[in-house]
Amino acid sequence: MVARGGHLPLGTDTLIVERLADDLSALFGVARTPAIPFGVHSRHDPETPGSAALTRKTLHRLMNELIAGWENEAKVTDVLILTAHGAEAHLEALSTIRSEGRVSLLDIYAAPMNDLTGGAPPDTAILMWLAPSLVDVAEIPPGTPRDPELGARIYDRIAEHATKEVRRFFPV
Repeated sequence: MVARGGHLPLGTDTLIVERLADDLSALFGVARTPAIPFGVHSRHDPETPGSAALTRKTLHRLMNELIAGWENEAKVTDVLILTAHGAEAHLEALSTIRSEGRVSLLDIYAAPMNDLTGGAPPDTAILMWLAPSLVDVAEIPPGTPRDPELGARIYDRIAEHATKEVRRFFPV
């Protein structure tokens, strides 16, 4: 887990991905697994106490073992991985998974949204909409989008982008 600043809780990305996974699971009628609340970070930031990360090798091995288990035990043939973490090492660990079936990776923040956010990180606005009680409003840095209505629009854009990608992965 990585801290996003003093105004957001640890696990912010996980909260957002879990909501999206629930929505996509309901929409497409596919099973979903619990989120893995840790990823690979390119550096350790001493200013964010409580942050924790996996190495690229550890995340890669974890996902390989989980997916192999799902394939062997549950006969799963298709796996879609949602991530809200764009660090290069993190994406590399997830995009190089070995599998007998199909594995696809979707970075939820790859959705085009600069027209909504002006390039600012979208997580605060989304959490202001999704779980406002978890945001310390007094600690939000100046210039950070904090409007719950904007958060809803950003989430809708992410969900729309993800839905298109899932339709390509699971043609109906």
